[in-house]
Amino acid sequence: MNQLFDVSTTSRNMVSKFLSGYNLDQLNTIPEGFSNNLIWNIGHIIVSQQLLVYKLSGLPMLVSDELVEKYKKGTKPEHIVTQAEVDEIKSLLFETIQQTKVDYDNQIFKTYMEYTTSTGDHVLRNAEDAMAFSNFHEGLHIGIMMNIRKFI
Repeated sequence: MNQLFDVSTTSRNMVSKFLSGYNLDQLNTIPEGFSNNLIWNIGHIIVSQQLLVYKLSGLPMLVSDELVEKYKKGTKPEHIVTQAEVDEIKSLLFETIQQTKVDYDNQIFKTYMEYTTSTGDHVLRNAEDAMAFSNFHEGLHIGIMMNIRKFI
């Protein structure tokens, strides 16, 4: 399991470079041909990890319901993200992974509501499966972000 957390930390380090390398206008820009922007992708990966690991384990998430509503699957950017919201997302980027590791080490993930991913090919049966899939999911969104940055 430590390897899953190492991969997640590496992923989040890559994502944090987008937060430090682009200004607020660039983070909010939706290039032509895209349906979202850099900051939406970052919020989305944080929210998705929380939904997959915590909510499906029947545990309280480390993010607000408001953030979930803005960045869950099926949403798109519908407002200009403020600097305060960027700062919140920036702090959650690593806090959520660090707390998930602490919670995993403390063995709080005891139950899990089985979930078939939107690809239809993966059935998540526990928090370990959820973390592994979350890492894959984050990789997909990092790829999207790498494409978006070419156009902003």
